[in-house]
Amino acid sequence: MNFQPVSTDLFFSRHDPQDPRLGEFAQPTGALTQAKAGTRAIAVLGYPDDEGIRLNGGRPGAAEAPDRIRRPLYKMTPSALSIAKDVQIADLGNLDAAALSLGERHQAAQRRAQEAYARGYRVLSFGGGHDYGFPDTAAFLQALRDANELAETKTRPLVLNFDAHLDVRPLDRGLTSGTPFFRMLEAYPDVDFAEIGIQAHCNAKSHRDWAESRGTQILSLEDSQASGLDLVTYVTRRLETWLVRPRPTFLSIDIDGFSSAFAPGCSQSWASGFAPDEFLRLLQVLTARLDVRGMGIYEVSPALDTDDRTAKLAALLAHRFIFPL
Repeated sequence: MNFQPVSTDLFFSRHDPQDPRLGEFAQPTGALTQAKAGTRAIAVLGYPDDEGIRLNGGRPGAAEAPDRIRRPLYKMTPSALSIAKDVQIADLGNLDAAALSLGERHQAAQRRAQEAYARGYRVLSFGGGHDYGFPDTAAFLQALRDANELAETKTRPLVLNFDAHLDVRPLDRGLTSGTPFFRMLEAYPDVDFAEIGIQAHCNAKSHRDWAESRGTQILSLEDSQASGLDLVTYVTRRLETWLVRPRPTFLSIDIDGFSSAFAPGCSQSWASGFAPDEFLRLLQVLTARLDVRGMGIYEVSPALDTDDRTAKLAALLAHRFIFPL
């Protein structure tokens, strides 16, 4: 399946039954079995690959991210506040990129994630470049198609991208970290899609025009700031009609959407962006209102990080996905 198991050293334990850690819940898994009935089953995938970032002119380093995110995540305790009381975590390892082209890596990632959805898991992925946003969203959307899950209710799936960039560059210059949502909207037009936190200095008008022509809702950072509203209120008001029922949803989080004060370790960082506390409040609202089936976190770059601050932020976001409040 083109995935390699991660080091057992990452699966932390204090060897204290009164103080369990996620490393004791996560099971390294090769052959994926059906998710256990009645559990919140999470499949974890890593994409240690930053070629798409380099091809897009970004700073490399994200290839180191999956295990650097796992390390603090698996040291965390299960949440005593979560509505999820019985959690199953299957760690499917890291994509082995060595012998594959970038396009072949994307195909392998999509197949593995799609298998996890088909077996009843929610999928949590760690990039790597944001080019993996396409195989992740494609796996989510294709799994829904294959299961014919939305046909009777005529519900459209929802994808929300939190990012400074639109990432809708066309493919004329090949696959890069700037192309995932161009590819998604071309392959899966029957999706409701919003880009949240987009920053004016990061995006060409032609890309914005193209995205809007495909029905994309763009909630820019500047509009959010000008509204005078907190992030939760602004987003829920703008997307109100999309949040009225718990339909299948994928969350794509490019860590460069956060301010460099909180996330210095990414391929491109800016002083402007999300703050963790406000984002976590929004994440709590979204996981309560929607059926969030998958979440990808991309472009954490440990080589550019300070004291693992960005990796720890990514781990905290992952923890909230595993244990929604």
